[in-house]
Amino acid sequence: MFSNSLILAATVWDMAIWFGIIVLILGGLIFFALFARYVGLWIQSKTTGAGIGLINLFIMSIRKVNPTVVVRSKIMAVQAGLTQVYPISTRDLEAHYLAGGNVPNVIRALIAAHRASIDLDWITAAAIDLAGRDILEAVRTSVYPKVIDCPDPKKGMGSLDAVAGDGIQLKARARVTVRTNIKQLIGGATEETIIARVGQGIVQAIGSTASYAKVLENPDKISQTVLNQGLEAQTAFEIVSIDIADIDVGDNIGARLQADQAEADMRVAQAKAEERRAESKAREQEMVARTQENRAKVVLAEAEIPEAVAEAFQSKRLGVLDYYELKNVQADTQMRTSIAGGAAPEDGKVTI
Repeated sequence: MFSNSLILAATVWDMAIWFGIIVLILGGLIFFALFARYVGLWIQSKTTGAGIGLINLFIMSIRKVNPTVVVRSKIMAVQAGLTQVYPISTRDLEAHYLAGGNVPNVIRALIAAHRASIDLDWITAAAIDLAGRDILEAVRTSVYPKVIDCPDPKKGMGSLDAVAGDGIQLKARARVTVRTNIKQLIGGATEETIIARVGQGIVQAIGSTASYAKVLENPDKISQTVLNQGLEAQTAFEIVSIDIADIDVGDNIGARLQADQAEADMRVAQAKAEERRAESKAREQEMVARTQENRAKVVLAEAEIPEAVAEAFQSKRLGVLDYYELKNVQADTQMRTSIAGGAAPEDGKVTI
C-alpha cells in the first residue's frame, strides 16, 4: 500500500516536471517570436533615443496599433529635435493613430514647419489632420505659395465676362498667388471660395470702370482694387497677389441692348397705332351706321308729306292755288340746281 502511494507521487511529480518544461518551451518560443518580430524596431528605438521598450511594442500590438508607424514617427521626431521643442510622447502618437490620423504625415509637417520657423505645435497639427486637411501640403504651401487660375479651367469656364460702363464686354483671366494661413486652416474656406471671391471682385471692378479702354490701359488697377477688398477673410489662405493674365474685348453689349430696346419700343408703338386705327375704324363704321339711320328718318319724314297735303285738302286748309304755288317752288328749285351743274338727288326729291 505504501509502495503504491510512492509510485503515484512519483508519477505526479514527473507529470508536473514535464508540464513545466512544456510551459517553459512554449514561453521561450513565444518570447523568441516576439523578440524576432520587434527586435529590429527595439534596436532602432534604442540606438536613436526614441525610448520605446520591447514591452511597449508588444502592448501596441495588443491595442491594434502599428508599432512600425509609431516607432519610425518617433524616431523622425527625435532626430529632427521636435521632442525638445514640443512635448510629443509615444502615447500621443498612439492616440492619434487610433483616432484615424496620419501620424507620419503630421510628424513630417511639424519638421517642415520647425525648419521654416512656422508656429505649429503638435495639438494644432493633429487637429488639422483629423479634420481631413493635408497638413503637410498646407505647410508646403505656406512656405512655397501656389498659383490658382481664376476662373477654374476644370469647370469649363474660359474667362470672367464683365461689361464696362460704356457697354463693351471684356473677357478676363487672372492668376491668384496664395499661401496657407495655418491659424485659419481649421474651419477656413477652401480654394473654391478664393476663386469665387476673386471672380466677383474682378467683374465688379470692371463694371465700375467708365470705359473699357481704361481697363485695357491699366489692368493692374483692377487687380489692385480687388486685392484691397480683403478677399482672404475667413479662408484658409492668404492672398499674396492677383495678376490679370489676359483681357480680351468681347461684344458691344450696350449697343445690342439699345437695339433690343429700340425694337421693343417700335413694337409697342406699332401696337398702340394699330389700336388707334382699330378705334378709328370702329368710329367710322359707327358714323356710317348713324348716317344710314338719319337718312332713313328723312325718308320716313318725306313719306309723310303727301299724306299731310291730302289731309290739308280735305280739311280745306290748303287750296288749289296754294298747291300750284308749292309745285312752282319745287320746279324753280330743280331748275336752279340743274343750272348750278348738279342734279337734285332722287332721295331728296319730293313729289306731291
